Amino acid sequence: MGALSTVSKNLDCILKIVDGRDVRIVAVTKYYDSSKIEEAYKAGLRDFAESRALEAVEKINKLDDEIKSNSTYHFIGHLQTNKVKHVVGNFDYIQSVDSLKVAQEIAKHAAEKNIVQKILIQVNNANEESKFGIALSQLDKLIEQIDSMNSLKLEGLMNIAPIYADEKELRRLFSQMRELKEKYKLKELSMGMSNDFKIALDEGATIIRLGRILFENS
Repeated sequence: MGALSTVSKNLDCILKIVDGRDVRIVAVTKYYDSSKIEEAYKAGLRDFAESRALEAVEKINKLDDEIKSNSTYHFIGHLQTNKVKHVVGNFDYIQSVDSLKVAQEIAKHAAEKNIVQKILIQVNNANEESKFGIALSQLDKLIEQIDSMNSLKLEGLMNIAPIYADEKELRRLFSQMRELKEKYKLKELSMGMSNDFKIALDEGATIIRLGRILFENS
């Protein structure tokens, strides 16, 4: 069976689980080349996520004009300040803003390009030392600071759940994220990956980020 039919088949299974909910399916293509983006596009997907700035821009530039102009690109990796200039304007959403320093750098480059950059704040609500993301105790202050930056538009929040968390813990973490989204009256909540997106959907995700489950044979 060809790669395209694999993506189409996998997407059909995922859409049955989504079951009509208003959620954006983002294809995480960071481990796959531009041909996989083309296959996913042909299967009906329009949102793509990358996590390595320079490689991602190069990959996007290889796409044909139709795909490039009709797709939405999300940056989901940890963003170092020296890479911000490559990401701003090339990605519709930067989902992984985790500090004031990064937000300020994005705002600076967005202002220089005369654009308003859409962002999400990455929250480390599991307090994992190995993960990036802002601590819950600092979220209020960061949102307040971002709200004062004219070249940024805060669209929502993002989190990455612990890979070995059980269902009860996942529900607690995702539910907490939904409460934060509602508290701050934000539009988007990006949570849930290949191994836990069903639970994230139940708990109110508006964006799910799927890689392996889309592109590989089950």
